[in-house]
Amino acid sequence: MDYDKALDSAIQRLHDEGRYRTFIDIERRKGQFPHAVWRKPDGTEKDITVWCGNDYLGMGQHPAVLSAMHEALDATGAGSGGTRNISGTTLYHRRLEAEIADLHAKEAALVFSSAYVANDATLSTLPKLFPGLIIYSDALNHASMIEGVRRNGGAKRIFRHNDVAHLRELIAADDPAAPKLIAFESIYSMDGDFGPIREICDLAEEVGALTYLDEVHAVGMYGPRGAGVAERDGQMARVDIINATLGKAFGVFGGYIAASAKMVDAIRSYAPGFIFTTSLPPVVAAGAAASIAFLKTAEGQALRDKQQLHAQILKMRLKGLGLPIIDHGTHIVPVHVGDPIHCKMLSDMLLDQFGIYVQPINFPTVPRGTERLRFTPSPVHESSQIDAVVKAMDRLWQHCALNRAEVSA
Repeated sequence: MDYDKALDSAIQRLHDEGRYRTFIDIERRKGQFPHAVWRKPDGTEKDITVWCGNDYLGMGQHPAVLSAMHEALDATGAGSGGTRNISGTTLYHRRLEAEIADLHAKEAALVFSSAYVANDATLSTLPKLFPGLIIYSDALNHASMIEGVRRNGGAKRIFRHNDVAHLRELIAADDPAAPKLIAFESIYSMDGDFGPIREICDLAEEVGALTYLDEVHAVGMYGPRGAGVAERDGQMARVDIINATLGKAFGVFGGYIAASAKMVDAIRSYAPGFIFTTSLPPVVAAGAAASIAFLKTAEGQALRDKQQLHAQILKMRLKGLGLPIIDHGTHIVPVHVGDPIHCKMLSDMLLDQFGIYVQPINFPTVPRGTERLRFTPSPVHESSQIDAVVKAMDRLWQHCALNRAEVSA
């Protein structure tokens, strides 16, 4: 086989479909988020504003987080030194897991190297703990959940997105005595819609199923202490396992699950994705713990309120231009483009002409024909920066519409 030719062919297919992904070299500057510097391929630099980051509240730049990380770095050095079972457990990991357990009002928590790994490792391990387990998974669950369910070797059922009636039908068709788990999300990040937490918990209690909720895009953002949508809706105690990240609203790195002490102990003891992975550096654990603690406070709520306000303003103004905004009431602002080439064109022009950095979202992240730009306003974006996005989108949307008309003609 000509391996180089096969690689060329695979990469060319992405170019032909308009969905080849290009990394943009940006450098965040301490204390200046959402401002950053774009290092162009020709070596020149351009000041830009980041509009697609998942550091939703700017906590990656917060003084409380940076101070905690500096303290831990000076005290312990860079790395953790090994897996949690060998030499990678420190008081910083213990503090972080205590903060997480307290946040979600659970008995225990377990930190992983990412929320992707936490989902994959936990969902692929559960059938070992509950033989014959059937997992019911929402059709739009994140790739990490899909991978964990796929790899576990057990039975799985896919229910239509947010369709509790369809979920009920699938459950009714299975053995009532079989162990069951329903896996879903609180916020689906591509469309920005909410999962029906209360209704799924009602059904789970009725049929004796466990619940597994991914709060990755909601922790820090919703609820009086930032525990997520389940906290906001008073449903947190009804969820058996909560998965979330430390790398979005908390602004640091890593992922976790929170659950009963027995559940956490079992996953800790059986999940290869936890057992055989080097633990987070203590400096990262310290920063994450400080971020969670801060966002539990009234100051954290002020950041959440301001972020929601900025998201509402941006949605309202883009809708006023007639742009196809997907609005389900969350903090995410997706603008539907529907074509990978035009989506990339808009992204490139926003960056090059206006210094606005927002990456295109193409297949396989979203289905073909639903390509979009996904703006993520933060509390530290200023009114003038919102003005700049609205004016740029108004001008470029008209330009791309003319291009589409010329191509179709």
